[in-house]
Amino acid sequence: MIVPEKAVFPVALISSGLLWLGFPGGGQLWPILFVALIPLLFILTLRSAKKRFFFGIVVGLAHFLFQLYWIVFVLGRYGGLAWYFTYPATVLLALYMGVYFCVFVLFAGTFYTRFGASVFLFLAPCLWVGLDWLRSVLFSGFPWMDLGYGFWQTPYLLQTADLFGHYFLTFIIVLANTALFLFVTRRAKREGIPAFLIAFVVIFASCVYGYFRISQVEHTIATSESSTFGIVQGNIDQSVKWEPAEQQRTIDTYIKQSKTLLSKTDSPQLLVWPETALPFYPSRNPLFGEVVGLARQYNVALLTGTPWFEIEDAEKRVINFYNGALLIPPDAKNAEIYYKSHLVPFGEYVPLRKVLFFLAPLVEAVGDFTPGKVEKPLSYGKAKCGVLICFESIFPDISRKWVHAGANVLINLTNDAWYGKSSAPSHSMAMSVVRAVESRRSLVRAANTGISAFVDPLGNVIASSPIFVNWSESTNVPLVKNISFYSRFGYLFGPFCLFLLLAATAAC
Repeated sequence: MIVPEKAVFPVALISSGLLWLGFPGGGQLWPILFVALIPLLFILTLRSAKKRFFFGIVVGLAHFLFQLYWIVFVLGRYGGLAWYFTYPATVLLALYMGVYFCVFVLFAGTFYTRFGASVFLFLAPCLWVGLDWLRSVLFSGFPWMDLGYGFWQTPYLLQTADLFGHYFLTFIIVLANTALFLFVTRRAKREGIPAFLIAFVVIFASCVYGYFRISQVEHTIATSESSTFGIVQGNIDQSVKWEPAEQQRTIDTYIKQSKTLLSKTDSPQLLVWPETALPFYPSRNPLFGEVVGLARQYNVALLTGTPWFEIEDAEKRVINFYNGALLIPPDAKNAEIYYKSHLVPFGEYVPLRKVLFFLAPLVEAVGDFTPGKVEKPLSYGKAKCGVLICFESIFPDISRKWVHAGANVLINLTNDAWYGKSSAPSHSMAMSVVRAVESRRSLVRAANTGISAFVDPLGNVIASSPIFVNWSESTNVPLVKNISFYSRFGYLFGPFCLFLLLAATAAC
């Protein structure tokens, strides 16, 4: 069965809708992902490279507009930009992301004609994964909602992330779609059935691995040390959060909810507040005394997001500003702090500010933060916390660095209020869950407006909050020390796929 050339473009567009239906925040019907790319793959049957280029980039644009529409809210409502800036900026970002779809169909179209089905069956997913990895590092990286995150609620398939990360989940999706595509094209008469069987074996083997791996990790969890963590979701309105008049109300909200949680019989040993829960510099605001007083009164450690600054050169007035995570022990002595290491471009800093001087009028509200480094985990008692501040949760390499630094639990502090009531909080949550499985670490996620959650090393969500509500919860969190295969070697799977792509290109 071949789609007529005139119908290839409208058929290919169906993929963007199917991917939305399969993704969290959309239809959340993950089985659709096994067929969602088939309409897109029909572009490969076109002989014209120009048509493949055009169709690929338009389908990619449509897909990422579905995924990134919330950026309009961020830039408009909270960034203060007019609609004639917010809409073009969102389209330009989606267009950039769509370029990777375009490159995929261009190269895959060549491989489709040059190689046999059995070779193409593996080259196509390698090509997709290699491009995803490239997108995660180019221009500081923006690996938002790669295909593999669609499996965040599929226990058996999800466990393979501790081998090769979320990239292998993407590989499985593209492999299945490629096999079915080969099965329904004319090439299927010769090679489609073997390709289909190979893909079935790979997916079945992945599920079998997941089945046995779950019992192994459950045993590890049961025999590991643990600590009781608490989360407070303050649900502070982002539009007034930084106003001086609202600072007292914000602190009162967090302290009141914290006291309610700490008064329970299973009160936490370590309390977690979200990113920038303290809307002021602790060393310059008397309200910080109330925060310290809470830790002392209830003999609890508090890990909270906060802005921070350090004076580098007083004479030259050189000051470094940071987006930080501060761990305050009960006695308030020897507090520890981590500075966010991967900043949001055009949100927390302007890349190439001197070169892009013409953008100055558009980015006046952008922060000018200094990046920190992943070094020593923030520690209290048995817990050694690797902190992921907001945007950092979408980068698996940061979690991996924390594991090698000695972290036995991951703490994700975020402020998803920027996203409004969009699909973005669900996307962010899904990516965080996969971080837990890749690293085989529990993940404690504190969000200003949600989704806050406790996630175990198997990716099970033990408890989670709705969005835009006040919420608090505590639970016992396993502190696993084992280092996963992914953290040791499997993180190289993405660049390895890119290397295979280059080798295949050379062979053409």
